[in-house]
Amino acid sequence: MDHHSGPFSIPAIHHFIPEKLRPWVVILFVICFQFSGGIYLAAISEMVGSTALMQEDILMIGYASMVGMSLTFTVMFRLKFAVKPKITLLICCSVLIICNLICMHCSNIPLLVATSFIAGIFRMWATFECNSTIQLWLTPKRDMSIFFCYVYLLVQGCIQLSGVTTIYTSVFAKWEYMHLLIIGMLLCVMIATLLIYNNKRFIRKLPLFGIDWLGGAMWGITILSIIFICIYGEHYDWWNSEWIIMASICGILTLALNLFRASFIRHPFISLKTWQFKVVWITLSIYIIFDILIAPAHILEHIFQSSILGYDELNTLSLNWISIIGIISGVIFTFHFFAIKKASYQSMTVTSFACVTIYLLIYYFTIDYNLPKESLYIPVFCRSFGYVILAITLITALMRVPFEYFFQSISIQGFVSAGIGSVCGSAIIGRVFNILLRKNTMLLSSGIDNVAISTLGVRMEELYGSVMQQAVVVTIKEIYGWLSIIALTCLLYFLVAKTGIRPLSLIHPSFRKLRNLMKYQLFDS
Repeated sequence: MDHHSGPFSIPAIHHFIPEKLRPWVVILFVICFQFSGGIYLAAISEMVGSTALMQEDILMIGYASMVGMSLTFTVMFRLKFAVKPKITLLICCSVLIICNLICMHCSNIPLLVATSFIAGIFRMWATFECNSTIQLWLTPKRDMSIFFCYVYLLVQGCIQLSGVTTIYTSVFAKWEYMHLLIIGMLLCVMIATLLIYNNKRFIRKLPLFGIDWLGGAMWGITILSIIFICIYGEHYDWWNSEWIIMASICGILTLALNLFRASFIRHPFISLKTWQFKVVWITLSIYIIFDILIAPAHILEHIFQSSILGYDELNTLSLNWISIIGIISGVIFTFHFFAIKKASYQSMTVTSFACVTIYLLIYYFTIDYNLPKESLYIPVFCRSFGYVILAITLITALMRVPFEYFFQSISIQGFVSAGIGSVCGSAIIGRVFNILLRKNTMLLSSGIDNVAISTLGVRMEELYGSVMQQAVVVTIKEIYGWLSIIALTCLLYFLVAKTGIRPLSLIHPSFRKLRNLMKYQLFDS
């Protein structure tokens, strides 16, 4: 649908649905698709207890979905120009229902990884179909800085709400019921699609030939190999294990072969020219640093809250609401100052790193055995607030890449933001935690002997339990201290860096221009 003039409309929806209600129906569809997926990581502890899977297995399955979502960005417009909206939604709902059924009843790890990967692809395809339909309703001027505020509000908000729903479902019922809930939602979407969508085509069709599917599969294998190494590294003792060595060889070979193929084939899945843009490397570097800085949220916070403070799942769950408030506040802040007032990229990056610095410093200075839960609200809020600001800023910065390579650069950024960055940060922090924990345990227990035990009048088990708990607290505090120094250094660098680049020319091309571009790529000599 290419709307150059006149009021906004969604002709794919039948006329008996009021025009003002149609965009909200599409947003409701997006929420349903964002809730769906393969494995729901919030129920990881319940799944470990009721299946034969390890925690690393479930993480691997969950991140496979993220890789599938990231790969889909490159071919999203090709899919939109090839398949009608009604058929797209029905196909995506059907595949996601099948994926949920498989994940609910299967325990074969390779099959679950492949299923979750496919679920990520179709989840992203359906989400893009809906979001691109209401883009002109959200921003008639096609300003992508405004559009990305909506996208991240919906995506990050649904991630947190999905986690809340999953935990409540697993605590009060069983984790399998979350899959049944999602299947029910998708069935409702299918019924609504059959009733309110017509089967007409409003964009001239372009075929799906000329896509480098092999290159896409090889990129998926490369990223999954890196994720495998980061997730299973500590479990298999890193490169002392043949599994990690094989994953490393597989990742290196597929990456080298993919880059070699991209140098001579006509339309590679990700062009070598995409890697030549400076903004791509800058955003990737910032994402990796930021993911390392917030990695304690995935490891240290859980250890501190469960082992030291003794929180159960419901107490930990309550902090998700603070994250949701932080996400909403961050989107509102970014919308006002970045999308409307056109604040510079530097200002927004400084703000996001200031927030993560506050998060780390608060934890460093306040961590204690008797820390009240209310003391965690501000750091959790700052972490979510800063992350959503940075995410919107960095994806908007990619609009400086020529549009021909824009979605390829989004896929590259998605590899890091949704997959590699998070698992690499967690792997680094997890490895450092284990090394420092052993060191601090030896230091704190060096003075313990039979004389000391008899003098104190306590049992050996109680004394060593107390030492271990103290070692955990000291280790967590030490890691937060080092990360605070890194965050302050980055913040100082961004403050003194001189750049005044602002998001002034971020207009999304019309569908007509996009079709002409793709047609030229398909039929040029």
